Amino acid sequence: MSLSLNHFSVRTLDLDATRRFYEVVLGLTVGPRPPFPFPGLWMYRGDHGDYANAAVHIIGMDPDDPEGLKKYLGDRDPSSLKGTGAVDHVAFFATGLAGMVEHLQALQIEIRQRTVPSIGLHQIFLDDPNGVVIELNYPAAEAAALGV
Repeated sequence: MSLSLNHFSVRTLDLDATRRFYEVVLGLTVGPRPPFPFPGLWMYRGDHGDYANAAVHIIGMDPDDPEGLKKYLGDRDPSSLKGTGAVDHVAFFATGLAGMVEHLQALQIEIRQRTVPSIGLHQIFLDDPNGVVIELNYPAAEAAALGV
């Protein structure tokens, strides 16, 4: 069996803030999404013509019309939507550490950094507007060049 991560989904009461985070912070773009019976967005990294590039699916919870979502994906208590629950974090490989650190500082986004020398990886952790922890993994050589 071949297995690779296709996407992750975030349920949110604030579709706009979540969209802005993934656009502004990670550079993802809104692309095509099937006509599901609930609000939402698919955020792409790359060509919008390939659904495999829709790395983040944002699921909007409409408190005034929850039935479509309930029927399609099941009910979820809005109070359970903070943080990552049993999932600790979602990680992406990335390049361009210096630019990203500068970008996050300009946006005043708090980050946590560490290097895992044994595997040559430098990690940045940050939280999306829903408290989902995002990990960005860079080659440790990029961190060393910055003196981090």
